[in-house]
Amino acid sequence: MAKALLGYVGGSDPRLLAEMRRLQQRVQDLESELNRIHSENDVLSAAAASHRGDSLLEGIDIDVPQAEPALT
Repeated sequence: MAKALLGYVGGSDPRLLAEMRRLQQRVQDLESELNRIHSENDVLSAAAASHRGDSLLEGIDIDVPQAEPALT
């Protein structure tokens, strides 16, 4: 009867253990990806901060013709 109760209460089900290991690995993978993205974001933020004074259009030579009046 003890074996039946242990199985009912939730003994070591191999499928459950395998799923738990898979989920733990997935959490570790996602944490690693999050750390990588945070690092990449920090690098990009630092680069953007160093170029804040620069105009995005600086150095681009655009010849814009005079706008024509709208037809009424």
